[in-house]
Amino acid sequence: MSKKNNNEKLMIFALGGVAEIGKNMYVVQYGNDIVVIDSGLKFPEEDMLGIDIVIPDITYLTENRDKVRGIVLTHGHEDHIGGLPYVLKNLNVPVYGTKLTLGLVESKLKEANLLGETKRVLINADSEIELGTTMKATFFKTNHSIPDSVGVCIETPEGNVVHTGDFKFDHTPVNDQYADLHRMGEIGAKGVLALLSDSTNAEKPGFTPSEKNVGIVLNDIFRKAQQRVVVATFASNVHRVQQVIDAAFATGRKITIIGRSMVNVVSIASELGYLNVPEGILIEPEEVNKMAADRVVILCTGSQGEPMSALTRMARSTHRKVDILPGDTVIIAATPVPGNEKYVGRTIDELFRLGAEVIYSGSNTGVHVSGHGSQEELKLMLNLMRPKFFIPVHGEYRMLRKHAQLGQSVGIDPENIFLMDIGEVVEIDNGTARKAGKVPAGNVLIDGLGVGDVGNIVLRDRKLLSQDGILVVVVTLSKQDGTIVSGPDIISRGFVYVRESEGLLEEANRIVSSTLEKLMSENVNEWASLKTNVKDALGRFLYEQTRRRPMILPIIMEV
Repeated sequence: MSKKNNNEKLMIFALGGVAEIGKNMYVVQYGNDIVVIDSGLKFPEEDMLGIDIVIPDITYLTENRDKVRGIVLTHGHEDHIGGLPYVLKNLNVPVYGTKLTLGLVESKLKEANLLGETKRVLINADSEIELGTTMKATFFKTNHSIPDSVGVCIETPEGNVVHTGDFKFDHTPVNDQYADLHRMGEIGAKGVLALLSDSTNAEKPGFTPSEKNVGIVLNDIFRKAQQRVVVATFASNVHRVQQVIDAAFATGRKITIIGRSMVNVVSIASELGYLNVPEGILIEPEEVNKMAADRVVILCTGSQGEPMSALTRMARSTHRKVDILPGDTVIIAATPVPGNEKYVGRTIDELFRLGAEVIYSGSNTGVHVSGHGSQEELKLMLNLMRPKFFIPVHGEYRMLRKHAQLGQSVGIDPENIFLMDIGEVVEIDNGTARKAGKVPAGNVLIDGLGVGDVGNIVLRDRKLLSQDGILVVVVTLSKQDGTIVSGPDIISRGFVYVRESEGLLEEANRIVSSTLEKLMSENVNEWASLKTNVKDALGRFLYEQTRRRPMILPIIMEV
């Protein structure tokens, strides 16, 4: 690693993952070397109609592609790796990750036909990797709700930058992989210039309970259940999946796995040795109805109430292979991601209607614990690292703000704490830090195969269509004298029911005709002017009559 050049500065910024939940992507740059930490996605908000997923805007990285030395992954959750297939199409750089993380990444790259052309480098907590001529990365073990999670320390000529990844301190981890407090202490003792730390649970006092507590509760529920047990959780929560398998084995039940992502993760985690699946415990979904009800566990996706997920389809009695029967016990072993509460609530209601006994995290039943550290654990991380500068990340703004207050409470100078928005740059030079402008940042919306081709204007149009519908006005004019040859024909979709609004549409027809005739008599024959005047006149009339503003599309033809 080279010595500090007086002309070069350290830059730290996020292209996602600050002041929001999801699409985590952080950038550390020194001189001509850029390191990217994580490359996640987030799921669309309610107003993003028709959008499948959201990824970070990587304009800055593509404009500086020659400087990007690699993407370092902290763990295998979607909000940290889900954007990789889209990013790597524009940025062919090495990807560094632990064994399970790369296993999950390779499955995504295979689907995107990028597996052969993407360099993947396996790392572990003891790895040291050179990233260009000025930076080196080392790692430390953390606890999270997925195995093989690590924090990363980027050594630069200006000083060390630490990113914790998502973490908690679980003193009785399911897989006996303990967080390496000794290593964290060593990093802190050497000196941490800047700490980027997970803020998700910054509002929650105390400590986050151990994942093993969930296993105890699951065992008790499985033992008491008279019929089938259905468990829905995040597919990537491998520790939770292991505890479901353990509880099924302990109570003499067989397991079937339903849901594409769940099947995929269980397959990869088992193959790589992160899941211990006893011989003969797994059965096919088709076998469920052939077995005694008290001998079966169904492990599935759908803990967030996703419309096409396995649990939601079971709740609506539309699943092809499994029905919920009266007396079944359904466990939703996850908390709703912000924005998903009503979908989860709807699914729970439908399950109760079918006669199931539903146990969910909102009822304080102990079937879920967070994978993120609460306030006392966040303070412990701050005290282990003792950073000069502190940048709360991974959380909505209120969480970042609360985390900043925790930083002050353990002695960090308030002037050395930076609350950032995506794209805002913290520049550090000779031990002095300041905010130094912004780089291009924001959301790139994925709709089907389209990447970034849906923007605010398209979303605005979709919102308008969803609220007030559309009217298409078709008119044919004579090329010779400009008279109306046929029409106007008005087609309504999502605005009014035609059979019950004949009078309204007849008057709309008359307004279109009179508007066009007036314009033609004034020798206005430019199509743009004709369409604008028709839209304005018709829009005014419809708003007066209905207090609605449908999208109006005039189609004018000449013969």
